[in-house]
Amino acid sequence: MLNIIRERLRQGRRTISYPAGDPPALSDRFRGLPVLKDEACPEGCKVCAEVCPTQAIGFDDQGLNLDLGRCLFCGACEETCPNGVIRFSSDHRMAVTRREDLVVRPERSYSLASPLEARERSLFGRSLKLRQVCAGGDGSCEADLNVLGTVVFDIGRFGIQFVASPRHADALVVTGPITRNMVLAVNKTYEATPAPKLVIAVGVDALSGGVFRGHPETCDGLQNMLPIALFIPGNPPHPLTILDGLLRLLGRLKREG
Repeated sequence: MLNIIRERLRQGRRTISYPAGDPPALSDRFRGLPVLKDEACPEGCKVCAEVCPTQAIGFDDQGLNLDLGRCLFCGACEETCPNGVIRFSSDHRMAVTRREDLVVRPERSYSLASPLEARERSLFGRSLKLRQVCAGGDGSCEADLNVLGTVVFDIGRFGIQFVASPRHADALVVTGPITRNMVLAVNKTYEATPAPKLVIAVGVDALSGGVFRGHPETCDGLQNMLPIALFIPGNPPHPLTILDGLLRLLGRLKREG
């Protein structure tokens, strides 16, 4: 027992201080919020759009845009672009409350998630119970959600907790492209969650279907099925991206960061 106590003292505090203080250092390989520089893009060059496996990159009357609701964060566009028009930053803050805000454009600020209305914040602000449903996911988003309960992130300190039954939940957290055989399960879980309730889509598969978008056995994400209160992009999203989105939704962080 003394050896255990001694080792615990040696290790010190392992829980990150976030959101207080500076955010923890992320890996050099981490790909966060993309930064676009439209002025450096030669006219007619669409090589980035051609290599994108999910058609996340587009060109319209406003110029170049990148849809994080479809982006796999594979980095193929950044590696292929000869002019550095697209660059993935180390900014983990990407969760939004409106689907259209997932579209990144040059020279335009990215609208992070807005807090809930005052009544909902009074209900969920200090105690938010989550019921997670894997609707055909590959396990990566589910793993990063699970990591939030570890000593490093410890979402319990914010009053956020995963529960086993939707009848004990305040919010439904969905991952995966929503395969046809999971539609009934998702709907029944949503119905079993008492009102008022929230729906949170985590990962590109839940947002748009990801690489499975357009496949007849998937529903191309959750948007056409349920009202989504929080969109969290990524493939999978980093635990900090998920935590940041949840705290912003609960009004625990300023919208601009």
